[in-house]
Amino acid sequence: MCGISAIVALAKNTQNGQRGDSTAERDSRATLTAQMQASLEKIKHRGPDSTGIWISSGERIALGHNRLAINDLSDGGNQPLHSADGNVHAIVNGELYDYETIKQRLTAESGYKFTSNSDSEIVLALYHAYGLDFLQHLRGEFAICLFDESKDIFIAARDRYGIKPLFYTEQDGRLLIAAEVKAFLPLGWQPEWDVRSIVEGGWNFDDRTLFRGVRKLRPGHYMVCNSSGIVDYQQYWDIEYPDKHIYDTRSEQEIIEGVRERLTEAVRVRLRADVPVGVYLSGGIDSSIVAGLVTHLAKEQGRDLGSLPPEERVNCFCVAFEETGGFDESDIAERTAEWLGVKLHKQIMNEEAFAARFEDATYHCEHHQIDLNYVGKFALSEVPRELGFKVVLTGEGADETFTGYGNYLPDVIREAGLTWKDAMPEEERVRQFERSEADTNAYYKSVGGGIITNNIPQGRKKLNGIITPASMSAFMPPDSVFDHWTSSLGPRNPQDVIADDVPTDVLEKIQHKWHPANAAQYVWSKGHLQNILLSCLGDRTEMSHSIEGRTPFLDHHLTEYVNSIPPSLRMKWNGDTAVSDGTQRTQNKLQQNNQFTAKWVLREAMKPFVTEELYKRVKHPFTAPVNYEVNGPLHKVLSRLITEENVRQLGFLSWDETKNLLHLFFVEKDHSAARVAFCVAQWVVLAQRFGIKTAQQPSA
Repeated sequence: MCGISAIVALAKNTQNGQRGDSTAERDSRATLTAQMQASLEKIKHRGPDSTGIWISSGERIALGHNRLAINDLSDGGNQPLHSADGNVHAIVNGELYDYETIKQRLTAESGYKFTSNSDSEIVLALYHAYGLDFLQHLRGEFAICLFDESKDIFIAARDRYGIKPLFYTEQDGRLLIAAEVKAFLPLGWQPEWDVRSIVEGGWNFDDRTLFRGVRKLRPGHYMVCNSSGIVDYQQYWDIEYPDKHIYDTRSEQEIIEGVRERLTEAVRVRLRADVPVGVYLSGGIDSSIVAGLVTHLAKEQGRDLGSLPPEERVNCFCVAFEETGGFDESDIAERTAEWLGVKLHKQIMNEEAFAARFEDATYHCEHHQIDLNYVGKFALSEVPRELGFKVVLTGEGADETFTGYGNYLPDVIREAGLTWKDAMPEEERVRQFERSEADTNAYYKSVGGGIITNNIPQGRKKLNGIITPASMSAFMPPDSVFDHWTSSLGPRNPQDVIADDVPTDVLEKIQHKWHPANAAQYVWSKGHLQNILLSCLGDRTEMSHSIEGRTPFLDHHLTEYVNSIPPSLRMKWNGDTAVSDGTQRTQNKLQQNNQFTAKWVLREAMKPFVTEELYKRVKHPFTAPVNYEVNGPLHKVLSRLITEENVRQLGFLSWDETKNLLHLFFVEKDHSAARVAFCVAQWVVLAQRFGIKTAQQPSA
């Protein structure tokens, strides 16, 4: 994992001087070098081990790289990378798996001469062998910028699920690309709020950000910029599901073994590193599965834990919340660690710890979040770094792939399963469907959101009526918190925003071919997964402390197989048999419909590697506490941030609607007000740290 920044002149001779003027060229190169150095300094946390810059002749292209050394710790692994003939140059952020096998194959087939043991070098070799099709041959999480001098084309690409970030914007005739938005600040970019994106949730549901004119390269896509400055966008991969009308003839055991084989392999390839590898371990089944497989691979198969030998005990890291409201799950992590025989290192999070890290965590994430769980993840990432670990395996992506969220249930049983010998009687399916929609609606209303199951928006109709887009938009700040002028932007229902972002060919599949459960997983993965779970709960909080997070559940060899499994095996009906984990947090009906087992096929495949407690346990989302007292550490921080001056300086919020947030949060214990207060405070932090202009009502 690394930090990357690139500058591309959209037309030749747009830099400070014209070609042929040697003085102007020197001045231009010196200016460009200084800009790139300043840009990389902004994201130094992503790669503190070395820095490299390459600038093309004529100064059309500048590539910058901060390295976090993971594979090949020698200088041979430094970047930018250059082909043997000097024509192709690249910078890579991410991790590419099974690269040693690819190197052997390419050496045998084409005689390509590798100069290092770095995984990133296979990008040059694969591009040499396959041209733009090289992306099909990459396995892992990555963001890549590549310049082919012989063809005078620039390429930027992002991995299939958006695990690694890549942002871009245009500024003064230049295309700017970077791993984080803050890297644009030294390049002449002046940040402004994208108010419409904030109000309608575009930053979370499509390729927009909180910043006007700054976009995310979509997962599974690449962009090409040619010598004339024209930028083209292409998709090289997308999530796919089978036809819901075609019967699946496989046995349950065959499917279970297929999952076990592929997930074990996904974990195995992610243990390869020249530095120590650890595991993030919560009280949930997903991270516990990863820890169990890592322990199995070390003990039973003698697999090294990165640079650690297999006889070294696996090191796991967890967050422990100091409160009694049911959010702390570290006791479960302790029991799992004891059962596995692994080391467990804790990060204790009390109110003071949240308050101390709130602003820094927000700055690194570059977007708001309704929950303080991202601050917990930010703090957690301090621990492995302090203990000498650069790499951790994580459990992100399991719920999106194996149908783990309770809000999926209405869409799982929205239609009868036609692809599997489903034992659920039709009358029971209808009854359970009506119950699950009511429970989902009641749950989101209880936490301050709201889903209207009648008068379905046009967007949901386009998505075959699935309820998941409504659950995705339920936690957005209410319209009332925004200044009255924002209504002039032509507000759209967030569910319409979600539907509008789905490609036409995919809409056709959702309406006529895919089961509603698969449609739900698709839109969730394109929205919440890449923009929140893999961002402020993934890359941004991990890389803020120079930690590389690896996500075996999002290995595309695994997900493509799991996507073929009937939804009724991913979330399985238990008949009249009640399944309970014995916990007290039963107020969340969304997670406690115990007649269905979420991630059933995953549980069965991984049963040998987890405790009985976790095998039976109902999912509880990773959520931070929300009960705090007046004049406590968090109240003091938010009181300093949420002032009339700061709120009015933002330009898009109503002070009348925000001035009572702290009273509602800390005095009346209104949890919905707490979520809004977190967002307002985070916007203030971003405005101050980035120097964002006050938003103005557009002129008529």
